[in-house]
Amino acid sequence: MNYKRWIFIAVFLFGTGIALGLATPAIDSPPSEYITAFEEQFADILTLPKPLIALFIFLKNTSALLISFVLSPIFCLVPVLALIINGWMIAFVSTLVIEEESLGFLLAGLLPHGVFELPALILGQAAALSFGTTAVLALFKKERRNLLLPGLKRNLKYLVVALALLLPAAIIETYITPLLLS
Repeated sequence: MNYKRWIFIAVFLFGTGIALGLATPAIDSPPSEYITAFEEQFADILTLPKPLIALFIFLKNTSALLISFVLSPIFCLVPVLALIINGWMIAFVSTLVIEEESLGFLLAGLLPHGVFELPALILGQAAALSFGTTAVLALFKKERRNLLLPGLKRNLKYLVVALALLLPAAIIETYITPLLLS
């Protein structure tokens, strides 16, 4: 299958997650409680020097994509869930932030690093979906097994591009986003 189709499928799944996040009913607790709980959870990390924070963000995002890719042959469940859950989280948290702050605050917090991070997510998960599907088909159809290694090589190239995009995303998220939000 053409890689552009996998990109389309990944965007569709991510968009489905966004729609679900926007459709999630309002919560009883004020949004500031959720934001405070999130800040408390990552308080220790935020006390680290900025280069270590950027490294932590990069490694966290990299490991998420790598795990999704490696586990994708299990009927593509991990990449599908990763796309839907990430879309849901972005939409759900965005509605909370807009309610508590403003649309401008949300855009300042998401756009600078999101320009790199969201394409990385889509590219990486599309590669995982493509490889996972190839692996599943190779498992069940003997004539498809010869496509497994070329499919792995092709999808690893896309995965490397996605991982490379995560580095500027982590640097921007660490150094520029906090300046824009303050």
